[in-house]
Amino acid sequence: MVPFYVPETPAYTIVQSAADSLRFTMTCCLTNYLGATCATSSFVKPDGSIMDWHDFGPLEGPGWAANAVGGAYEMLWWARFMGDAKMEATAISILKHVLGNGFVDYSTGMIRGYRHTLRDEFVLNFKSNNDWFCPGSTAKIAVQMLLCSDLLPEYRHWLESVALNYARWMDRHLELLPNGWFPRRVTPEGKHYTKAAEGGNDKFFATSADGLFILQLWAELTDRGLADYREPLRKGLQVFMDAGGIYGSINHDTYDPQESVAYSVAFRVFRRAGQVLDDPALGQYALEQILPGLDRFKMHEDRNGVATKGLLYMEDSWDTSYMWENAEAALAHLEAYTDTGNMEYLVHGLTILRAISKHHHGPHGFLTEGVDWNNHVSQQHHIDQALYGDIQYTEPFLNNQHIVEPTLYYLENHAKVVQEGKTRKYYDYEGNLLVEVK
Repeated sequence: MVPFYVPETPAYTIVQSAADSLRFTMTCCLTNYLGATCATSSFVKPDGSIMDWHDFGPLEGPGWAANAVGGAYEMLWWARFMGDAKMEATAISILKHVLGNGFVDYSTGMIRGYRHTLRDEFVLNFKSNNDWFCPGSTAKIAVQMLLCSDLLPEYRHWLESVALNYARWMDRHLELLPNGWFPRRVTPEGKHYTKAAEGGNDKFFATSADGLFILQLWAELTDRGLADYREPLRKGLQVFMDAGGIYGSINHDTYDPQESVAYSVAFRVFRRAGQVLDDPALGQYALEQILPGLDRFKMHEDRNGVATKGLLYMEDSWDTSYMWENAEAALAHLEAYTDTGNMEYLVHGLTILRAISKHHHGPHGFLTEGVDWNNHVSQQHHIDQALYGDIQYTEPFLNNQHIVEPTLYYLENHAKVVQEGKTRKYYDYEGNLLVEVK
């Protein structure tokens, strides 16, 4: 088999790729709402124009596809690394929007995922209604708030309180499955909602990896001393292992028993839980039983004339290659390298980022949401209506921007740093200069 490897492009590095994605967000995708910054939309074209015909088009907020808190965290981390005061102020304004403009129900602890911009109405899901929400994806928002709190001590108490209060909401209301795992969707009262987003029964209601984010929230709250979730965390991890792994679709609009990003998230959650619980066996399980599951999704060649080498496809039933899933896979491999020193993990992590960097379009830095190498999505949705190629839309804070996290993780943990006067130069393991920071 051809090695899973893509070389760095010195003329356009993974750092320039991440910077372009952030430039697209900053210049094309933001507006103001009640005195704070927010996204114009969760689904836009390369010039930033809103795709109102799509479910995501009229939505913004911290929910799954909109990802405002995750986006703010990435912007804040990048701003601190690069010394970008304007971006830092923007990131803080986005957080203030989520915290203060109606997404958080401070009386109950619930977090609403979206605001419908045309109706100016808060809704729980991407179908713009309040019938259901995904408790795991909402836990992910709470995790993102904790990550932001690590960088913003002046807002730490506020962010930690929101995260903890959502966990307490789940303690009071979330109805678990008989085996102790988490339902994919629940009603606003925490009762089981067994239908798919589009209607009909969801075959993966009881086997979605979305529940992993609840374990992640419990681990992060425990690690910070905000609560003690060690017992339920251990139980949840054991349920996952007893089932032989739970890898059903995390994305809210896909339905497959094995989604690539589920393996990445599972690896990262087990690794982190092992650290918090001081249990090295969990980290070993992550390395030996979870991470190898990503291998079958890796594309070792360009397909149908499209630059797919170095990317992972999403799942068998929807085999387009999406960017947020690839970024999460890159982060998982880089964390595996941190723990083991195994160069294969490092090479694979950087290969994914290098492969992603080939899919920006237009003058503003836009990164496609996905690479449709076999016309699964259909030609009308591709850049220049190519039969096979990149999709002409993206989610600004998610598919466009999630590469920032693994890129910064690599720079801060594994790049070679050379100080020359007031300038820091960062090199990859092959000696390629990635960025100079003054």
